[in-house]
Amino acid sequence: MEYDLAIEGSPETVPGGTGVLLIHPSTGETDRIDTEFLKTDTDHRLVVSTRTTAREVQQKLEYYGVDPENTVILDTLSVERGYSRRSSDRVHYVAAPDDLDGIVDQVREFLRSHDGKLRVSFDSITEMAYYADEDRARNAVQEILDLLEAHDAVGLFHLAEEVHDPEVVEGYRELFDGVVVLEADDTVTVEF
Repeated sequence: MEYDLAIEGSPETVPGGTGVLLIHPSTGETDRIDTEFLKTDTDHRLVVSTRTTAREVQQKLEYYGVDPENTVILDTLSVERGYSRRSSDRVHYVAAPDDLDGIVDQVREFLRSHDGKLRVSFDSITEMAYYADEDRARNAVQEILDLLEAHDAVGLFHLAEEVHDPEVVEGYRELFDGVVVLEADDTVTVEF
């Protein structure tokens, strides 16, 4: 299955199983790239958020015109922070951002239970590594990339470059089929 990519400078389409790494400054405005990725050529989408709550994700998606009907959100923060939460068909929770088994299981279940063109946005590897550790985070990312390949889906993974050691960033680059770099001045460079 081929997927359209709406990322400036990227190939027009990519095959299912493609993982894209979005490297950005920690204060970078990634919402535009993320939401264009999510709403292009998609039947169902999963947003895994280790950085913001489901409510904040819903507000972002609504602002950028991403269809909520076909969107599932995995909130990893609200339970740990003690916020009120109600699971529904479109919002799921795990106990904390370091519940990596729970996160991978939720991604697996989403991909298993949905058909058609499937996209996963993972915001962000950086936060997951902060709560867990670099090795566990990297293993979870590899597991999710393997799931994308097995289910012919595509994924976009956020990484705040300056928070990680250069060798860690390079290690993540090697895992992905494509790398999108968003500079502080909003310049985008793409390597596929």
